Amino acid sequence: MISIADILNAISDDKSLLLFNTIAITNGETEIQISNMGLTLKQYCSRMAKLTKADLIRRKNGKYFLTLVGRIVYDFQKVIAKALNCYWKLQALDSLQTSATAGLPKEELSILIDTLIDDYQIKDILMKTPLLTEDHYSKESIPQITTNAKEKMRLEELVSYR
Repeated sequence: MISIADILNAISDDKSLLLFNTIAITNGETEIQISNMGLTLKQYCSRMAKLTKADLIRRKNGKYFLTLVGRIVYDFQKVIAKALNCYWKLQALDSLQTSATAGLPKEELSILIDTLIDDYQIKDILMKTPLLTEDHYSKESIPQITTNAKEKMRLEELVSYR
């Protein structure tokens, strides 16, 4: 079973990410120019093996394509890039939210997010309510939720080893 760490490791350096993005953009339509990427043949093969092992790409008829998992990773990577494009705005919002005072009321923070952030995906992520808030769960139920989550993770580990 592929882990999140395997996927992130496969695209963790700039050249692997460039190779992954090139495959996503070209969709198997053109040959990848290894020399233009500044890779030796050994580096290229090693990175392609990592991407394949992480189930991000697949080879068919001598051409590489993104798998369904690869498409999802590629789309989420684009969301991360959008977040980095508005990095300073996010930093400003963080500063306002975690200032020495009690922070901004949710309504004012919501208005600021709506005003400062242009991208709807980033806005949607920022507007979501955190899962564990006092509004949704009592303090007594949080330890039970944590225990249930740990039990679920143990079960998933057992299943993945078989």
